[in-house]
Amino acid sequence: MNAIETEKLTKYYGKFRGIIDLDLSVEQGECFGFIGPNGAGKSTTIRTLLGLIAPTAGCARVLGKDVQKEKTAILRDVGYLPSEAVFYGGMRVKDILKLSADLRKKDCSARAAVLCERLELDPGRKAEELSFGNRKKLAIICAVQSDPALLILDEPTGGLDPLMQREFFEIIKERNRAGATVFLSSHILSEVQRHCGRAAVIREGRLIACDSVEAMRDSNARRVRIEGRVDLAGLPGLKDLNVSEQGASFLYSGDMQPLLHRLSEGDVRDLNITEPDLEEIFLHYYGKGEPA
Repeated sequence: MNAIETEKLTKYYGKFRGIIDLDLSVEQGECFGFIGPNGAGKSTTIRTLLGLIAPTAGCARVLGKDVQKEKTAILRDVGYLPSEAVFYGGMRVKDILKLSADLRKKDCSARAAVLCERLELDPGRKAEELSFGNRKKLAIICAVQSDPALLILDEPTGGLDPLMQREFFEIIKERNRAGATVFLSSHILSEVQRHCGRAAVIREGRLIACDSVEAMRDSNARRVRIEGRVDLAGLPGLKDLNVSEQGASFLYSGDMQPLLHRLSEGDVRDLNITEPDLEEIFLHYYGKGEPA
């Protein structure tokens, strides 16, 4: 049985596109990435899977249950981390955690205490006193404390500093090793590359790729920016070249040695090599938005 399975899942908001004909399957026990730029349809997909909004067409099953007919049972077994979490004012962290556990009819007090310590969150603080980062920590603990069979995480690291991001992913890896399925939605490609075995790419509401992260990494490129003058004519693996009086910018997916050789022969005053943004990767390496 797959943890998540959709067939032609479609959601429109009136005339506006949400997601279109989404065919997706996530195996039990895997850590699966769901990536795309903001507005691609990631959050719409998640809210439909949780039964929070009704699909326009198609169907979906989560943990073997129909998302429209059995959403209460689904929510009991799923830990959901929204991209932005809002809590009742006047309640303390410990009270919010207890409320979340009570909704699942579980005593999670011991587990919550450990998670609060690991994420450096004071259980006595009031919700309205929490910074954005601490609200994110509270949402993480609400999602994880009941040890759910499926974790659905929507942009989980926003607001967390690098040390807390590392601790968060340690917690998620522990749950995954214990058998939990992880569905990680993110627009940060590096997060998915480091932590997921497979991933799907969504663009403008349509699934345009689904493969192992290793295969996606092999097809990846780098955005190169040069200040100065370099002869780049005929260099294999070069795309999207923009040349100005100050220098050049391009996507590069070839062997690094020829590139370094060309750079050494030129007049380079500054060099910057980074991951391209996801929109660039989709445009150049996933069929310019055509469905996979």
